[in-house]
Amino acid sequence: MDYTYRYSSQRAPVFARHVVATSHPLAAQAGLDMMRRGGNAVDAAVATAMALTVLEPTSNGIGADNFALVWTGGGLHGLNASGRAPHALKRERYAGMQQIPYYGWDGVTTPGAVSGWVALAREFGRLPMTTLAEPAVHYAKSGAIVPPEIGFYWNRAARAYSRQNQPAWFDTFTMDGRAPSVGESVRLPDHAHTLAAIAETEGKAFYEGVLAEKIEQAAIAGGGDLRAEDLAHHRADWVRPIHIDYHGWRLHEIPPNGQGIVALIALGILKNFNMASLDPDSAEHLHLSIEAMKLAFADGHRYVADPDAMDIDAALLLDEDYLAERARLIDRTRAQDYGHGTPKMGGTVLLTAADDEGTMVTLIQSCYTGFGSGVVVPDTGIALQNRGCCFTLERGHPNEVGPGKRPYHTIIPAFVTRTAPDDREQPVMAFGVMGGFMQPQGHAQVLMRMADHDMNPQTALDAPRWQVEKGLRVSIEPGFDETVYERLRELGHELRVHERRNASFGRGQAIYKLDDGYCAGSDLRCDGQAVGF
Repeated sequence: MDYTYRYSSQRAPVFARHVVATSHPLAAQAGLDMMRRGGNAVDAAVATAMALTVLEPTSNGIGADNFALVWTGGGLHGLNASGRAPHALKRERYAGMQQIPYYGWDGVTTPGAVSGWVALAREFGRLPMTTLAEPAVHYAKSGAIVPPEIGFYWNRAARAYSRQNQPAWFDTFTMDGRAPSVGESVRLPDHAHTLAAIAETEGKAFYEGVLAEKIEQAAIAGGGDLRAEDLAHHRADWVRPIHIDYHGWRLHEIPPNGQGIVALIALGILKNFNMASLDPDSAEHLHLSIEAMKLAFADGHRYVADPDAMDIDAALLLDEDYLAERARLIDRTRAQDYGHGTPKMGGTVLLTAADDEGTMVTLIQSCYTGFGSGVVVPDTGIALQNRGCCFTLERGHPNEVGPGKRPYHTIIPAFVTRTAPDDREQPVMAFGVMGGFMQPQGHAQVLMRMADHDMNPQTALDAPRWQVEKGLRVSIEPGFDETVYERLRELGHELRVHERRNASFGRGQAIYKLDDGYCAGSDLRCDGQAVGF
């Protein structure tokens, strides 16, 4: 592995036997503290996730969803803790709308993050949940200082919401109506009480007790459909991850309703080209990668939904013959806008943690857009997600909004393994790149840089990125040679070059397994870091 600095960076790779990497330094330290106290990487992940609801509420919250991939005991386990649309929801609610509104109760689905914490702690953790919640409760009570990136998104949210429509958000997350400035300390006492109650009851207060009642009361008062019954019926599901092999590495993702399959499709298409022979910063490499990602999203947006509503088996989208067929659609001389294929029938936070016993975790958690719907349950600190906005209103589509359905989900953890000479699967890396529809694009870009060009995780995260949008539009970061931008435009890409690298291109974390310990990296596009001992 190459440990030279190919790109300008604000981070250095961290080498240790116990590691946590995430987007807020204090949250990473919270996880590390659990391992110092006898916990394992799963305990660290849960403590970090709970702390992030307090330290980075701009990207997640108690009313969020989460997913996780856990390597332990020689195997990989997937957790889908995403929530469903309310069972009382009526399709007529959206009559006359072109899309589901981002703010208000229309896009609120059952929050699943708490169930994810509980499931992980029960199945693989060692420490009691009251211990895991201690750092989060501490910072909620005593306050935490706002860092630059979080301060930016906090101010943006305050401009987007209105006190008239989101009064509880302003009461909870502002200081006399204004967002906190960078360097100010913020206390969230309602969060402290709620997190303590969740920990003491192992989630029952949230799904069956007083907090469930408060959520229902807020929904009734605000015209929402979410009820205590939805919370009581919610369960986090253990699932079998899906994967694809790419140049000796096996990338694992959570199956639909998550969009992780988009990254797998893109890599499966790119296996039909000799990508390792190309400079990863060249126009040819970027053109092929962008075209493959557009093909992958065309299929993802057509087919990915609640698995109970999908009209094909997800495995068909990963069939090698089908992917080769899709690869043949790519023209090396021009950019295209693609439709979906027809297979043969037959604001987010991310953390990674690893310990000296070989347990490795990737966990991702989000309210979807920043603070989510803007709906905050009074006196609880619970900001409810707007994940329902990922449903479509297209009649007959597998992802059409409907009661009790899980929507297409953007947040996706990732994990890499490889096959040892004795045919046993071995862990390689826990990683992810958070950030809406950028996530599968970030997964593919980071993995190719490491698998094909031997970059260390920090360098792979430091590298400039691109992001496909609608049609021929592509956003791209500075850092590539000017001739690359010129050539991409000649090929027909409608390019928008950003002035600086920023969080819209994803915020990644990665822990790579060494023979004795780990090498970890943390994205410079956020306030976080990798820490270890």
